[in-house]
Amino acid sequence: MTVLGIYLQAEDVLLGLNVSNKRQLFQAIGLHTERIGGLPADAVASALMRRELAGSTALGLGVAIPHARVNILKRIRALYVRLVPGLEFDAPDIGQVSDALVLLVPSPATEAHLELLAHAAALFSDSGFRAALQARHNPVEIKALFDEWTS
Repeated sequence: MTVLGIYLQAEDVLLGLNVSNKRQLFQAIGLHTERIGGLPADAVASALMRRELAGSTALGLGVAIPHARVNILKRIRALYVRLVPGLEFDAPDIGQVSDALVLLVPSPATEAHLELLAHAAALFSDSGFRAALQARHNPVEIKALFDEWTS
């Protein structure tokens, strides 16, 4: 199991999300976390936007890992979002982002937060993982991929 598989639930896999910009993406994530987990939408969206304003979380290769500390959060939470169409994200390769792995962590962040970010970056740098991810078309299959992937 990947480390991310511990924090990602099938209910937090959002496929085919159509938004026009980062702000709309973060608002949609906030609304989802409010509906599913009771987190205030504005707190989540604001935290993600503040972090993104500090510097793009896009890695390139169509991937971004938006992440933020959320004061009222009790445990790390991961969400996977597939954007259709892709979104401008100030990526280093100037490409659009179609895959976003969102990490929400309690504040103050711990060493686990940095380890999780490093693991996510390594996982999404794996072309085999990205291809396997794109071949899956429902949340349960995607959750299973995160659970079962070994590199």
